Amino acid sequence: MAYETIIVDVEDHIALVKLNRPDAMNALNAELMSELAHALADAQANEKVRCIVITGSEKAFAAGADIKMMSDKSFVDVFAGDLFTPEADQIMRVRKPIIAAVSGYALGGGCELAMMCDFIICSDTAKFGQPEINLGVVAGIGGTQRLTRLVGKSKAMDMNLTGRFMDAEEAERSGLVSRVVPCKKLMEETMGAAAKIAEKSMISVMVVKEAVNRSYETTLREGLLFERRVFHSLFATEDQKEGMSAFMEKRAAQFRDK
Repeated sequence: MAYETIIVDVEDHIALVKLNRPDAMNALNAELMSELAHALADAQANEKVRCIVITGSEKAFAAGADIKMMSDKSFVDVFAGDLFTPEADQIMRVRKPIIAAVSGYALGGGCELAMMCDFIICSDTAKFGQPEINLGVVAGIGGTQRLTRLVGKSKAMDMNLTGRFMDAEEAERSGLVSRVVPCKKLMEETMGAAAKIAEKSMISVMVVKEAVNRSYETTLREGLLFERRVFHSLFATEDQKEGMSAFMEKRAAQFRDK
C-alpha cells in the first residue's frame, strides 16, 4: 500500500514507521492515524517483522492532534464518529513490541502515541506535554490515564492542568522514557534495541508484552498468577529447550519461534 503521511521500511526483521507530515510537525490527522493503524496491522501480520519502531523527525515526533481537522467539529461529530478510537484500538491490538523513538516535540496526541508504544527511547532534545487544557479540552487518547500510570498523579496533574512541557531528563527521571541519548544517536540506539529484541524467541517476546501490560489491568495477586502461568507455559516450547541448552553450552541460542 502506498502511504501519504507515513514512510514504512522493513529491513532486518524491523519495521520502521516514520511519521511524515513535515509541514504540520507530524500532527495526527485522520489520514495519518488510519495509515499508521494499517501499517501496524501489516507489520503484525508480516512474519518477517519481529519488532516495530515508530519515529518522527528531529524537530518533532508529533506535535499533537491536528487542530485544523478538529476545530469545526461538534460533540455529535466526534462522539458519533468515535474520533481516534478505532485507530488507537488497532495500535493496542499489535502483539509485537513497538518502540517509540522520540526527538523534539511529543505533545498532546504525539505524547499519547508515544505512550501507546511499549517503551520510549528519546533524544536529549525531546519535550513531552499534554497541553490540551490550552485549547479548552482534555487529553483524549490516554494523556490523563497512561501518563498518570507512568509518572504518578502529581506530575500528571501538573502537566494536564498547566500544559507545561517535560524535558528529556525529567521524562527519564519520572519513568516516562526508558533512556535518553544524544539526538544524533537516537536512531542508532533505537534500532540497536529493536535488533536485540528481534533476536529473541517471538513467543517469549509476545508473552513478556502481555505480562507487563497485564500489570496495569489487574491486582498484584492476579498479575503474579498470570505471570507464573505464562512462565510455566513456555516450558512447552522448543525455544525454551533451545535457550536453556544454549546457555549451558555457552553458545548463542537459535530460536525458531516454536
